[in-house]
Amino acid sequence: MWFDSVSDLVRVLLVGGAAYITVVVLLRTTGKRTLAKLNAFDLVVTVALGSTLATILLSSDVSWTEGALALALLAVLQTVVAWATTRRPGLRKVVTARPRLVLRDGSPLPDAMRAERISLDEIRQAVRASGTGDLSSVTAVVLESDGSLSILSAQQYGDGSALEGVAGVSR
Repeated sequence: MWFDSVSDLVRVLLVGGAAYITVVVLLRTTGKRTLAKLNAFDLVVTVALGSTLATILLSSDVSWTEGALALALLAVLQTVVAWATTRRPGLRKVVTARPRLVLRDGSPLPDAMRAERISLDEIRQAVRASGTGDLSSVTAVVLESDGSLSILSAQQYGDGSALEGVAGVSR
């Protein structure tokens, strides 16, 4: 239970080191998108990469070569999907959630908040974090596809063109 054999420990050290280097190389070669703020699709890929790395480290049934191939496959598939969604906007809707307006002109939008499972307290916290103390001075709060909240004050709103494509915004 506490210790099986020295060869198992050496395997973890050698394969673990090689797998770690493989992950670093893959993340560097697949670009910044892999490390960006995570939308649901990116989160799934990141969890899958972590799970694969853990399997490589702890399962003697999986060789380093098999594990490296699995890691590379996940990175390549994520790169292909990211490439395809930038060229085909319709695909992006399948892979990532659309941002949604949850507060307009200082007033919460209860239907949008309920649909997105977000509370008024969470909106208030994000508004405070943006340095604003008054909801009535906020023109828009958007729940982004990565789960973050974007706050636009009346001074920042301008013509509102940054809200194009946000659910709940009528133009």
